[in-house]
Amino acid sequence: MYALIYSIPRDTGIRPVEISRLTLNDIGLENGILSICSAKHGNPRNVKVKASTLAMLKVSVQSHNFRMNEELFPDSAVISNTFCRLRTSIARKLQNNRIRKIRLYDFRHYYATTLYFETKDLLSTKEMLGHRNIQNALVYTHLVRMDFEEKYYSATAKPVKEASKLIEQGFDHVTEFDSVKLFRKRKWLSSASFFLCKLFWRSRKVSTFKTVFGKLKAHTSRNPLRALASP
Repeated sequence: MYALIYSIPRDTGIRPVEISRLTLNDIGLENGILSICSAKHGNPRNVKVKASTLAMLKVSVQSHNFRMNEELFPDSAVISNTFCRLRTSIARKLQNNRIRKIRLYDFRHYYATTLYFETKDLLSTKEMLGHRNIQNALVYTHLVRMDFEEKYYSATAKPVKEASKLIEQGFDHVTEFDSVKLFRKRKWLSSASFFLCKLFWRSRKVSTFKTVFGKLKAHTSRNPLRALASP
């Protein structure tokens, strides 16, 4: 269960309290879309989980006899406390005290910063986070350096079918030359190391964050009850 719980904020940026309030009424098991009633008096919104997270979610629902309006996950305090225990255990095993500085809420910050970096759209980032005030989303613009040299993948297409396939793969149409359509897609991962490291202020590092998430997922996938029993 906890591998699923920690995957949801990584995919969607929703808050722990919003995870704890999810019911079957809020989940689209066919398309992976979650309907979020925002905490902190924010705006409601729809977010989508990755296919791997949706697969875990389906297994969890099938293995329990949930009522439509029954909350699927533990209280947010239990989710947070369990994360802290697992984080401490992993920090000891890896002998890396930096891991102790990663908070459960950093999954939300990780999602928001990567979203803004990919889209450069502050309004979209604000909406996906459920913020009412755009000022709350401005912090993510300060974590992304805008003056680096951006690099792109390029592709061409002539038939409509090829162009449609490129758009589905995330390419943007740039121009047309001699009846050939030109597309590009940002190589955002090549530059991500800069701002992701800055994301985890106070010595947090994205490599450490990814290590923790991988360990948490493996640790909780083997035995969900083990998370609650961790010292």
